[in-house]
Amino acid sequence: MTDDIKICVRNLYKIFGDDPQGALEKVRGGMSKADLQAETGHVLGLNNINVDMPAGKTTVIMGLSGSGKSTLIRHLNRLIDPTSGEVIMNGENILDYNERRLREMRKHEMSMVFQKFALLPHRTVLENAGISWEIEGKTRKKYAAEATKWLDRVGLQGQGDQYPAQLSGGMQQRVGIARALTSNSDVMLMDEAFSALDPLIRTDMQDLLIELQEELHKTVIFITHDLDEALKLADHLVILKDGFIVQQGEPQHILLNPNDPYIEAFVSDINRARVLRVRSVMEKTDVPPSDVAGEVDHDDTLESIIAVSGGDTTNNYRVMREGRQVGVLHMRDLVRALVPRHPGEAAE
Repeated sequence: MTDDIKICVRNLYKIFGDDPQGALEKVRGGMSKADLQAETGHVLGLNNINVDMPAGKTTVIMGLSGSGKSTLIRHLNRLIDPTSGEVIMNGENILDYNERRLREMRKHEMSMVFQKFALLPHRTVLENAGISWEIEGKTRKKYAAEATKWLDRVGLQGQGDQYPAQLSGGMQQRVGIARALTSNSDVMLMDEAFSALDPLIRTDMQDLLIELQEELHKTVIFITHDLDEALKLADHLVILKDGFIVQQGEPQHILLNPNDPYIEAFVSDINRARVLRVRSVMEKTDVPPSDVAGEVDHDDTLESIIAVSGGDTTNNYRVMREGRQVGVLHMRDLVRALVPRHPGEAAE
């Protein structure tokens, strides 16, 4: 990846049990998660995880229950320590931090947005948003303006004096995001942050996160079990199964080039026209086609292009980015991209 790397996870293992170091040798020798548990009673949480998380981007870690995704995110702020491996942030291995430095990191460099909101019920919305400042010993008067700014930014104007119980689930999660933003940390950890919300509210929250990212460029680590959500939010997508990485990379590339039957099965039912972007299927060239039906943006969805074309598969479009041609979209290539690969089928 060419992006600056904010967090680098290297050779990370986590084994739960009485003798994790002894079990680690068996895992490194090739023992499976199921065999390890059957033979030793130990549970393999993470198996040789290697991930680069780019600064200012959203890395989504996706997997089903038991895949290890929540275990992984808890290593990033050392709520869990690994059996072996490194977690490097800003060039420093956080596993070397003492208690004082670790507290500083958690207070100033990382924030967390929880699935269950984790708001203090006896505190107002404003006080919840400013809790990181209060922990630092600062008064409400000192943090009120900053907390109010972020409450307003996430759509909670005038709600500062309310209590969490007076808010809907979606509004409570907005408070959670405002709290993370008020802390002014570079890194936001979001563990299934939207999964407890109703579908329409969940969509609104996803759109809010995308909008905030376009403005703020935080380093977001987002955990989800939902592939549609992962494809919508991710700049870098990491897919876990049984504690190991099956595939990682740019989401559009994974959708078009699944490298494993597990991934192929995962993406087979996705509405590809709604998810895939022109940039993923265009021919990269600055030479205009001889027959041009019009211009489209590199980030348009294939669904929108189908509507523009009226279904005419003979059309060709100039692909533009910030006023400059970056490619040509042939409708025949668009149609081909809409056909999913079946598990076990070789890529062209």
